[in-house]
Amino acid sequence: MFQRLKPLLPYMRRYSRSYVRGGVVTVLSNAVWIFFPKAIGSAIDDLNHGVTQRKIMLYAGLLLAIALAKGVFLFFTRWILIGISREIEFDLRNDLFLQLEKQPAVYYQHRRTGDIMARMTNDLNAVRMLLGPAIMYSANTLLFSMGALYFLLRISPMLTLIALVPLPLASVLVQTMGRKIHERFERIQAMYSDISAQAQENFSAARLVRAFAQEEAQKEAFEQSNQEYIRRGLRLVQLMGMLWPTLEFMLGLAMVIVLLVGGHEVLSHRISVGNFAAFATYTLMLTWPIIALGWVVNLFERGTASVTRIHELLAEEPTIDDRDANIELAGDHVIRGEIEFRHLTFTYGEASSQSVLRDISLTIPAGSSLALVGPTGAGKSTLVNLIPRIYDAPPGSVFIDGRPVREYPLDVLRESIGFVPQETFLFSETIRENILLGAPDASPEQMLSAAEAAHIRKEFEEFPHGFETTVGERGLTLSGGQKQRSALARALVRDPKILILDDALASVDTYTEERILEELRQRMQGRTTILISHRVSTVRNADRIAVLAGGRVAELGTHEELLLRGGYYAGLYEKQQLEEELAGAR
Repeated sequence: MFQRLKPLLPYMRRYSRSYVRGGVVTVLSNAVWIFFPKAIGSAIDDLNHGVTQRKIMLYAGLLLAIALAKGVFLFFTRWILIGISREIEFDLRNDLFLQLEKQPAVYYQHRRTGDIMARMTNDLNAVRMLLGPAIMYSANTLLFSMGALYFLLRISPMLTLIALVPLPLASVLVQTMGRKIHERFERIQAMYSDISAQAQENFSAARLVRAFAQEEAQKEAFEQSNQEYIRRGLRLVQLMGMLWPTLEFMLGLAMVIVLLVGGHEVLSHRISVGNFAAFATYTLMLTWPIIALGWVVNLFERGTASVTRIHELLAEEPTIDDRDANIELAGDHVIRGEIEFRHLTFTYGEASSQSVLRDISLTIPAGSSLALVGPTGAGKSTLVNLIPRIYDAPPGSVFIDGRPVREYPLDVLRESIGFVPQETFLFSETIRENILLGAPDASPEQMLSAAEAAHIRKEFEEFPHGFETTVGERGLTLSGGQKQRSALARALVRDPKILILDDALASVDTYTEERILEELRQRMQGRTTILISHRVSTVRNADRIAVLAGGRVAELGTHEELLLRGGYYAGLYEKQQLEEELAGAR
């Protein structure tokens, strides 16, 4: 049990003082409450010798004072201990988010989003219940049971031993069923992750599902998963439903024994009526702690199962980090923008035997532009993703300003790069917030200038709320071209030393594309620019053009030089010229 809680110890140590304060008020709460049955017994014995108004008021006031003190201490117990669990939940959620933010892109290719969300919500809630209510009720049960046992033995050791006969059976029951609860809860959490992932995928791909008329099929698949989740949940409920009534039966059996044997002891004058009433009250008051023990076991088993699942996320070390970074390059270091690939060979994962890029040697001088063209799957996007270390290239194969790219701290490296990826992603925020994502301190004038360069400013200003328009999830309310131009403005507003446009104008019409390129040619002065496109019109004015085919650089030169060679690029140019002529003839 404690071994499974080991990942939580660093978080619990942060609040050690609060746990001490919570422990003190818990002790005081139970120390006061333990005298309640004793006071009842004393009152009954004293009143048997004569009832007076003074005695009634005295004992009524005593019982009321005990109950009031118990309530005050219980309030502070819950406030402190439950409050700690909320604080640790807050810390865990932040650490989980930070850990997930550090993970590279390949991490999310192997883990489903729904599973991660299930761990950050359902599992985190189970851990909170473990660190708050479970600890609080465990402490109350232990302290009150120890105090009650002391007074029970003082009243009648023989009667106490008889009354406690069912308790070892209860302990065995709790241990056995607790283990089964743990196993079933783990299976439930795994199924909950599957359901979350399935729902998330359907919500994200709502348009695709409708386009292929798969609504009913997806509903049936989700219903089957949900039925399995309910089936597993009901099996857990059945087990828990058996645990509590069984414990209550054992406690009821103990109470029957107390009444039979204790009543005989009273008639034999071996214990007083008051002591018997106190004994019976202690036995009744032990009912809730013992029943709570079953609930606490359930919380511990659920919580420890969730701790394991959360720890799996926290223990996952990022494969791309600053372990090889040169601390001298941190802070205000300025990157000039020269990029060099030296005999680069890259493979996705160790399990893959086929290289995506093969022996690429290429230099891009600072402030120059390079265009990448080639057939689909040639490795163009992979090549540019190695520059900001979205994926990690082999050591000594990618250099910036003559230094291995791994020597640059990630924040220094990526703050110097403006990247417009092939797949445009916009957050469900306003247009302004999306454009300023990488440059939150940029002025309104800088934002408008970037939007102007991307030829999107006028369109956005015509919206009812202008740049304060919320774009919906993944930019749902914008067209493909508007999303791409928003992403372009987001890259330009950073004023980066290196600008990477990965097919960034694919969804833009040729007329708008030409206007954007004209603007970019002015803004590209003094910065290193890499363009990826299937359109010759996009790349023809680059300083150099590289043709990638089969993971290698097949051709390299200017637009005119490549046309003279009559290779892939010349063929692509002729094909697109013919398409434009045919389109004009219509």
